[in-house]
Amino acid sequence: MAGGSFTEKGKQYPGKMTVFVFLACLVASSGGLIFGYDIGISGGVTSMDPFLRQFFPSVYAKEKEVVETNQYCKFDSVLLTLFTSSLYLAALVASLFAGYITSRCGRRVSMLGGGVIFLVGAVLNGLAQNVAMLIIGRIFLGIGVGFSNQPCIHVFPYSCVAVRTAVPVGDGAGEDAGMLNISFQLMITIGILIANLINYFTAKIAGGWGWRIGLGLAAIPAVIMVGGSIFLPDTPNSLVARGKVESARAMLRRIRGTDDVSLEFDDLLAASEATKAIENPWRTLLQRRYRPQLVMALLIPTLQQLTGINVVMFYAPVLFKTIGFGGTASLMSAVITGLVNMFATFVSIATVDRLGRRKLLLQGGIQMILAQFVLGTLIAVKFGTTGVAVISRSYAIGVVFCICVFVSAFAWSWGPLGWLVPSEIFPLEIRSAAQSAVVVFNMIFTFVIAQIFLMLLCHLKFGLFYFFGAWEIAMTLFVYFFLPETKGIPIEEMDRIWANHWYWKRFVDGGRKVELTSTAV
Repeated sequence: MAGGSFTEKGKQYPGKMTVFVFLACLVASSGGLIFGYDIGISGGVTSMDPFLRQFFPSVYAKEKEVVETNQYCKFDSVLLTLFTSSLYLAALVASLFAGYITSRCGRRVSMLGGGVIFLVGAVLNGLAQNVAMLIIGRIFLGIGVGFSNQPCIHVFPYSCVAVRTAVPVGDGAGEDAGMLNISFQLMITIGILIANLINYFTAKIAGGWGWRIGLGLAAIPAVIMVGGSIFLPDTPNSLVARGKVESARAMLRRIRGTDDVSLEFDDLLAASEATKAIENPWRTLLQRRYRPQLVMALLIPTLQQLTGINVVMFYAPVLFKTIGFGGTASLMSAVITGLVNMFATFVSIATVDRLGRRKLLLQGGIQMILAQFVLGTLIAVKFGTTGVAVISRSYAIGVVFCICVFVSAFAWSWGPLGWLVPSEIFPLEIRSAAQSAVVVFNMIFTFVIAQIFLMLLCHLKFGLFYFFGAWEIAMTLFVYFFLPETKGIPIEEMDRIWANHWYWKRFVDGGRKVELTSTAV
């Protein structure tokens, strides 16, 4: 087992990394492609003059004012931000139901349904004639995201993270567990980059209808989702929960690449029976002994959004326009940040199972803090509180560089690990409720940030970057003091890291000291 082992009660299941597991994780991660594409495409089209002129004429008129005006407030429009944020509000509501449907019908059905609904939303957006049609289309997209992301996130803990619980010490396959999990975040970054490239090239189309291509092409990742879900298998624990015991045994053999799965399958059956004995997993999650997991389920997705990353990802072209870039230049700058975002994610893939989760989170946090405060200072020096300035080419390059430093830090730390860590720490009896909580809180704060960012930029001005920087200080301190290392620890033994933690051990019933040779704190 890569990263460490337990001196007692640690179980090793026979198995190996299989092509089947890799492909299952890859198909599941296509939900991230959908999510990322929507993050990137909305910011691009809202910076395009033809789009603004047709759907948001008041914003267009303010942007085109010849007189010197406050750059911070040019895009401040509740209706404009609702176009972006409505998707995430719909995803929030959908995710509340997606967990139940996934548990009853399986991951394949949820992903298939989500992909079809997303496809409908893409068509509506591409053919939109008014704001109402735009927002209705975004709501359909949000429902699709909510239903597709929920089963994707549920697939990873078993198909990917559990790989390491099945691999003997020194086999090496367990080293790929974190890497495979991060493929979901990698797909998000690829989706963002694709959207930024499409925005850049379609903005140049004569006639001003290029934005329709960008919005309509969201149908492509939806088709990938629909097609992939046909081949995506249900996890063994999902099959057992629905009474398909023999199918679950066969699936476990395919996942492990061996017929010797009796020990693990017996444990799976026992865990399933224990889960069925719990009448209300939400009430169970609130029990004192699960307090550490509950806190992580709430704070990790919340803090991930309070990094301010969506300021860049949602509104990158708008943000660049605000600080003086032209239309094409702002879209190209968004492409640059998208490239940095994607390539920096590979750093996390390469190092997460060697360095561990805590080191990456702490390093990324410190880097984001520095970048955010320097960025805020650069904007303060040039724009002050009036928001009126013209920036030189060299100054603009400095601003883009700071944003790239910030994006890269997020991409190898809180971006992927904000999904990875929650997927590793929940025992089976509360997994469904806890994972739903992670998605819900992620979507809540994604919606909030998307909806209020332009308003906050107008009122806080350059102080907005200091605001996010303060949250990054808080989250880095939270990781340092309260998040134990989860690298190399089997899921069935994960509860022991809380019993050994200086703070969380007070909440764990019957916790006793267990010596670990991993890097757990």
